[in-house]
Amino acid sequence: MKKLTLLVSLFLLSVLISAFSMEASAQTLSPEQAKRISMHHELPDDAYSPVIPTKTSPAFTSRSDVFFTTQVNINAFGQNILGDAANEPSITVDPVNPDRMMIGWRQFNTVTNNFRQAGYAYTTDGGLTWTFPGVIDPGIFRSDPVLDCDAEGNFYYNSLTVDNNGNYSCDVYRILDGGVEWDGGTDAQGGDKQWMEIDKTNGVGAGNIYSSWTSYYSICYPGFFTRSTNQGNSYEDCVEVSGNPYWGTLAVGPDGAVYAVGSGEFGGVIVAKSTTAQNPSAVVSWDSYSDVNLDGEITGFIDINPQGLLGQAYIGVDHSNGPGQGNIYVVASVQRNSNNDPGDVMFAKSTNGGQTWSSPKRINTDLGTNKYQWFGTMSVAPNGRIDVVWLDNRDAPSGSYLSSLYYCYSTDEGENWSANERLSESFDPHVGWPNQQKMGDYFDMVSDEEGAHLAWANTLNNEQDVYYGHIIPQVTGIAEAGGLHNLSSLSSYPNPFQDQTTISYTLTSANEVELGVYDVYGKLLRTLVNEKQTAGTYNVVFSAGNLPGGFYFCRLNVGEETKTTGVVLIR
Repeated sequence: MKKLTLLVSLFLLSVLISAFSMEASAQTLSPEQAKRISMHHELPDDAYSPVIPTKTSPAFTSRSDVFFTTQVNINAFGQNILGDAANEPSITVDPVNPDRMMIGWRQFNTVTNNFRQAGYAYTTDGGLTWTFPGVIDPGIFRSDPVLDCDAEGNFYYNSLTVDNNGNYSCDVYRILDGGVEWDGGTDAQGGDKQWMEIDKTNGVGAGNIYSSWTSYYSICYPGFFTRSTNQGNSYEDCVEVSGNPYWGTLAVGPDGAVYAVGSGEFGGVIVAKSTTAQNPSAVVSWDSYSDVNLDGEITGFIDINPQGLLGQAYIGVDHSNGPGQGNIYVVASVQRNSNNDPGDVMFAKSTNGGQTWSSPKRINTDLGTNKYQWFGTMSVAPNGRIDVVWLDNRDAPSGSYLSSLYYCYSTDEGENWSANERLSESFDPHVGWPNQQKMGDYFDMVSDEEGAHLAWANTLNNEQDVYYGHIIPQVTGIAEAGGLHNLSSLSSYPNPFQDQTTISYTLTSANEVELGVYDVYGKLLRTLVNEKQTAGTYNVVFSAGNLPGGFYFCRLNVGEETKTTGVVLIR
């Protein structure tokens, strides 16, 4: 396998150097630059095959108090399609109607053919059920899906394509009517490993659409950033980004500043900042870029994901009204410099607009330095909570790549983190490769006040499929951390339920008690208890009444302590 990987890398390197020799006058790549960039880009190898497998098996769904996950690349009857594959999912959530969500992914009709198309599925019941209508633009090579929405709930799907001459470009599809059907798409410049971010602030840049990608695989080289200031009707000419970041994401700060993170040309991680991009009448320019020390390198072609990345860099900005407002956070899975660990999830933050960065902090807390923590993915909630997930093979036997989904969060601007929590059972990431030895390159996540909405890929049903996940962090107050254990349990039964469920909790001492039922975006729907109670066990019946089917939260506040559990209402 190592010899094969080396031969593939050398071949791609030779192709890259030949392709760019004609453009040497525009920009000359050093050998180190060429080596790193040539490691990974899209290649339309196999010809389109319209054959779609017809055999099925049950789709995988799992529920716990912390995590609900369900497969989304399913047929019209909610079944898994045997023999197809899906990866590289991206998710968007309608801020006006949070029950409406969309996930896009790379769809492979069969594992014997790596021709990929733009798959997607939607939900209108908060993620409980999903519909996969088919692909956008059937028969057209599409990859690297990235979804986002604006503040009005309009959806956008950025999709990479490559023509027969190796020219990379992107189209952005839209849903502007609150529905679930995409329009015909708009030419949006673009290139390989693109990302997209939409300004959801109330500032001058509200509604602006920003996109960047790897400069060396671009329709407008050497430019690799564009924007739309007219709701995606058209996209501007490309510009370069200071520092040339690649394999990373974008973020918009509360003041409308735009941030781009990625691997630097010579290694490490960099963040570039623009304060002019938000102004529709100004030419996009970049104020500066800075190095972010994560004690490692973002890389690819590693044993656990042989033809993919260890993950990409994620950037988020705190939009809360709390003490962290404006803080910039960066997370990435990296191969460590200091201890040669093959993969750790590392974190750093800036409190001064990206001028300087904190020392790197390791998020995963496994013992030893020989396990992979990969596909590290971050999102920041409106209340400032930082959510991080990753795939982790710490539980696997020696020599095995079995991985599980892990999660942790911070409520104090990344200074302290909750215990690493295992969310899924182990699965083999080498199962179901679609004529490509990879699970893709990334996951995607959107956080709200109560939890995080995750689009991820796994092989829990022994095939490579895309899943929706909803994470409910068991956030506890500062008082509990200090030792005031007034609350010892919280549960519900039955769960899922149809009409009624009984919520049980135990108090170890007398205290003020509040028990409420909330929707997935933190809106209080029912107050079940609001009084002082003595020590003991309590059972409270929650009758759903006319609430629609979906996912809900029961949140219990006892003094300064809080516990949350999720319940599923089936209609």
